[in-house]
Amino acid sequence: MSLFIGLCYDLKTDYLKSGFSAEEVMEFDDEETIIGLEKALFELGHQVERIGNGRELALRLAKGDRWNLVFNIAEGLKGRSREAQVPAVCELFAQPYTFSDPLTCALTLDKALAKRIIRDRGLPTAPFEVVNSTAQAQAVSLPLPLFLKPVAEGSSKGVTGRSFVKERQELVTMYQLLREQFQQSVLVETFLPGRELTVGIIGNGSNSRVVGVMEVIFTDKAETSAYTTVNKDEYLERVSYRLLIDPEPLAAQARQLALDAYYTLDCRDAARVDLRCDANGVLQFLEINPLPGLHHIRSDLPIMGRLADVAYTEIVATIVDSAWERYECYFS
Repeated sequence: MSLFIGLCYDLKTDYLKSGFSAEEVMEFDDEETIIGLEKALFELGHQVERIGNGRELALRLAKGDRWNLVFNIAEGLKGRSREAQVPAVCELFAQPYTFSDPLTCALTLDKALAKRIIRDRGLPTAPFEVVNSTAQAQAVSLPLPLFLKPVAEGSSKGVTGRSFVKERQELVTMYQLLREQFQQSVLVETFLPGRELTVGIIGNGSNSRVVGVMEVIFTDKAETSAYTTVNKDEYLERVSYRLLIDPEPLAAQARQLALDAYYTLDCRDAARVDLRCDANGVLQFLEINPLPGLHHIRSDLPIMGRLADVAYTEIVATIVDSAWERYECYFS
C-alpha cells in the first residue's frame, strides 16, 4: 500500500551553518542521503514529506500533524540517549516510526552497556573496563595491548590510529585526550588483532535476514588497528570490501552471532553489527548500530547490499514493510 511517510533526519549543513564544528556533526546526514532515500521511497509508491530534526518533529506533532509512518534516521545532538529522542517523541504522540525503540537506541549507543548485555547472554565480546578518571586509567587491570574509544559515540568518532595502545603511559595519555575531547567515559577493551567484519540485518522476528557478511580489508594506506574515522572517510583508498559466503566457516559464524546480538538487543527493522576476530580467530562482538547509515553509495549496509545483489530500494522497502507491520492493525 502507499503510505504518507515523513522523513526525520539531522542534516549536516544545517548544523554547520549554525556554528557547529565538522566533528560535532560527523554522524549527521548530507543532502545526498536524503535525496537517495526520498527517491527510493517514491519509487516504492509512497508519498514523502521532509520533516527535519527531532525538534521540528516535536513541533509538528504538537500541532497535530501526523504521518502513516516516520522514517527516522535522526541521530540527535547531545547526550548518550540522543538516538532515543526521536523514537521517544514518536511514542509520546502515538506516531508510528521505523527502527528500534527508545530503550534499544539509548542502550546500544552506550557501547559498554551493550557489551554487558551481550556478555550476559553468553555471546563473545572482548574483555573491557569503563574509565572515568586518570587514576582509573592508571589502574586498568587488562593486559596490553588495548584499544580505547569514547563509550557513547557513533561513526567511529574518537577512533583513530592512536586508540591502539601498547604502553601504560600511552593508555593514560589517550584516555585524557578522549575525555577532554568528548566529555564522557572511555571504553578500554582488549585489542582484537584479527579480521574485521560487518553484518547487515533487515526485517523482524522470523522474517529477519542477513543482507550480507562483509569483510573490511585494510590496504597499505589504512590505519590497520580498526575501521577508524579516517579509513571510513577515505574508504576508496584505504579499504576494500569482500562478501563472505558459504562454505567459508566464518560467514556462518558471523551471521549467527550478528542475529543473536540483533535479537538480544531487541533491534527492529534493520541494524548493522560490527565484529572482529581475536588472536585465535574467534569472532567477537564490537558494537551494533540500530540506525545504520543509508547513504545509497557510501554506507556499509547499501555497499554489502550491492555485493549481495540486494538493491537499495529492496533494503528500504523491507525497512518500511517491517515497521508498518507493527502498526497496521491500528489502522485497518
